[in-house]
Amino acid sequence: MVTNRVLATPAEDAFCSIERTLGIVGERWTFLILREALTNGATRFADFVDVLGIAPNILTARLNTLVESGVMEKQEYRENGSRARQSYHPTEAGKQLLVVLGALGQWGDDYIPPKCGVTQSRETTDGHQPLRVGFVENPKDLVDVEDVTFVRLPSHPKYNAA
Repeated sequence: MVTNRVLATPAEDAFCSIERTLGIVGERWTFLILREALTNGATRFADFVDVLGIAPNILTARLNTLVESGVMEKQEYRENGSRARQSYHPTEAGKQLLVVLGALGQWGDDYIPPKCGVTQSRETTDGHQPLRVGFVENPKDLVDVEDVTFVRLPSHPKYNAA
């Protein structure tokens, strides 16, 4: 589903959509944060730090950019006996970046696969049919991002992890 919501971007005056998009997601850590949020369900600051090994100050800056740009939103949560904290959840615009992550992963699988073999596949959530990212002529042929899952393959270092 495509929405026409206008997001804030540091490159908002750029005529090129690619440049404006890179103003939000153009850094390595940002894509890795999105990967964890969109394919592994990470929402908590500590989860991102643990999985990615990212420095807290860099994570804070990247999450702030994603929130300010409308790609992610904060939600407050509180564990028993602890202070209130923020979790981070993809907005509809953020969920649509799964297509970009899928394209990047597919390109990497095709042109620079790891020695151990491809570590994830892109599949439909219902029938587990393999998916490829590409241009389509008929929008009716699109698979909604809600119906796509990234599946860890046996060659993935965390294959047995949730």
